[in-house]
Amino acid sequence: MSKSVEMMKKLALCSALVVVGAGHALAETPAPARDGGFGLGRTALPEEIAAWDIDIRPDGLGLPVGSGDVYTGEELYIDNCAACHGDFGEAVGRWPVLAGGRGTLDGEDPHKTIGSYWPYLSTVWDYVHRAMPYGGAQSLSNDDVYAITAYLMYLNDMVDDDFELSNENFLEVAMPNEAAFLMDDRATTELTAFAAEPCMENCRDSVAITARATVLSVTPETEGAAATPAAVVETATAPAPAAAPEPVASAGPDPELVAAGEALFRQCASCHQIGDGANNRTGPMLNNTFGAPVGSHDGFRYSPAFVAARDAGMVWDEASLTAFLQDPRGTIAGNRMAFRGLRSPEEAAAMIAYLRATGGEAP
Repeated sequence: MSKSVEMMKKLALCSALVVVGAGHALAETPAPARDGGFGLGRTALPEEIAAWDIDIRPDGLGLPVGSGDVYTGEELYIDNCAACHGDFGEAVGRWPVLAGGRGTLDGEDPHKTIGSYWPYLSTVWDYVHRAMPYGGAQSLSNDDVYAITAYLMYLNDMVDDDFELSNENFLEVAMPNEAAFLMDDRATTELTAFAAEPCMENCRDSVAITARATVLSVTPETEGAAATPAAVVETATAPAPAAAPEPVASAGPDPELVAAGEALFRQCASCHQIGDGANNRTGPMLNNTFGAPVGSHDGFRYSPAFVAARDAGMVWDEASLTAFLQDPRGTIAGNRMAFRGLRSPEEAAAMIAYLRATGGEAP
């Protein structure tokens, strides 16, 4: 028992020495007392503040000196970003989509990407710099971030492939959706309306139903249109049977192969369009590609590698397309398409069938 008491005395003495030592250390650099506070801690050092103060504002405050071009950004993106966000910003699995989405914000399935929604380029730079790549945040240099940001702009059809972004031209960039954002004026508009005394009775002279939704879970699309409720969509007489479709002669690629190619084309759609109304985007539109010379679509600025292949007489036939779709950079060395290639000749055949069926062939 006496040994236990002696041990407790020693522990108490050690604790007292620690407290006295701590109090002495605090006394050397006392923190200013504040009302209701305990006077603990100290003022942060300038270098400590600088380590945390890394945000970039829309007016350019905080933007470091540096630069990076689209081509360099493509290589960095493939190495650091494509595993989650896809080769063309189309996303892998449930990771965020980064490209495309223009014109979808007022539709039933809006895609809020960098090009369709984000208001300021500083948000892109700041997020890449602060949080990316996943698992390696802030491992990229300032020049790396400029280059990746330039490539993201390229994927969103904002710049050409020879564009270089730097701190000097950063503020010249206007994002496509910037004009859709407004200053927050709720304090003077909404708050005053909701702060007023609410009306509890006789608030309107009359109430009338002005429209009905055919689908009860949505709002009528046409203002003031009185649609018939879904429950009353029966007619007195049965509708006439639809005319039998005209028999179509079997021609062209196998429909099952075309369907498989359509599914594969989804990984291309962020850069290429095909079919009626197709236009050049990050990549050229693909109508009338089969049988055409390489790099021959009007209005698209091809990389020097494609121009050289065209000048050498290369044509998009079954063999060249099969090789290119499986190994783009090995087939046309030096081209800037980031797609890594399809996995098999069978997938290439399906893609070619889709291109021929949907986009036609060169005349």
